[in-house]
Amino acid sequence: MIYFDQAASSYPKPPEVGEAMVHALNNIGANPGRGSHQLARQAALIISETREKAARLFGCSDPRKALFFPNATAALNQAIKGITWSAGDHVIATVLEHNSIRRPLEYVKRKYGVEVTYVNWDGDTAAFEQQIWQSIRPGTRLLAMTHASNVTGSLLPVGQAAMIAREHSIPILLDASQTAGHLPLNMQDMGIDMLAFPGHKGLLGPQGTGMLLVEGTIDMEPVQHGGTGSFSEEAENPEQWPEKFESGTLNTPGIAGLNAALNVHESEQDGNVPRETILGQLLRKGLQSIDGITCYGPDKENYQLPIVAFNVLDIASQEIAMVLDSHYGIAVRAGLHCSPLAHDFLHTTEQGVIRASLSKYNTEEEVNRFLEAIQEITESYKML
Repeated sequence: MIYFDQAASSYPKPPEVGEAMVHALNNIGANPGRGSHQLARQAALIISETREKAARLFGCSDPRKALFFPNATAALNQAIKGITWSAGDHVIATVLEHNSIRRPLEYVKRKYGVEVTYVNWDGDTAAFEQQIWQSIRPGTRLLAMTHASNVTGSLLPVGQAAMIAREHSIPILLDASQTAGHLPLNMQDMGIDMLAFPGHKGLLGPQGTGMLLVEGTIDMEPVQHGGTGSFSEEAENPEQWPEKFESGTLNTPGIAGLNAALNVHESEQDGNVPRETILGQLLRKGLQSIDGITCYGPDKENYQLPIVAFNVLDIASQEIAMVLDSHYGIAVRAGLHCSPLAHDFLHTTEQGVIRASLSKYNTEEEVNRFLEAIQEITESYKML
């Protein structure tokens, strides 16, 4: 199997990830923060080490504000729904948002009367900045945006957006689901107030892990309430971080795996272009050379993520994905990718798109085999 669905969930993982998870499961097993015995302390140490490491790697000044969640979706829900909203409040987002941002925004829009503006991104930074400027109102409470499109891999100008947000004292929430692990991220350097990311994509960690990192004095109400292992006599969740937002038993084996993934990620940072990005460039160039293929997203000069979105002639994207899987043993993602506004913008709502996404474990040989398969498929459909 050639696995080109890394943007959905990375595979394979570094061996250290599985080893750390098995150790936590088989040799520790206890509930962190729910006891003083040695196994509970060992479990708590895994949690605190990972929290501190993530805060350091991503530029969050207070590790207590590095919060664990089951995935980026839960983290984004906490960031958005945790704000105290009032009718007439306003949020700016983009047309490239995953439903993990769009649906929580539509929820607070419906429930509280919040207004939402979705700005376009077509690669023109000046036009993007202008749209944000023009969208700001006295009631704008949040700028929520993806760092890169999960559909096309297009990278958005977060730095410029953050500068505008700071000038108007508007907090910015960044969805780094596609960039964490691929690109350097530092909240303080970038001017990011809240950063959400999953463990299982570019960081090569396990599924069931995600984090929300909060910088500065932003406060939120917890979305989930329950046992926190401390302050048990109180009727409400404790006010202190991180306990305020981490009700229930944490996924200690998963967080142990995430800790190992962060270790591997940190050890491999050398300032060079990631290997998977180079492979993605080869893949995109090869697809663009095939007659009948339409590629979507950034041009060569702006291409930085190992994601390529394309279609074959006018054939449904799901059909092409099925052929790749059944006849060639190649796994890709096809359809609308949980980002319907992006497809409206790309005019691909009916056809969807095929998304090929790579990691450092993919090879140039796999890229060449993939291109040969697409060439054969395209030629076959032309003959029909």
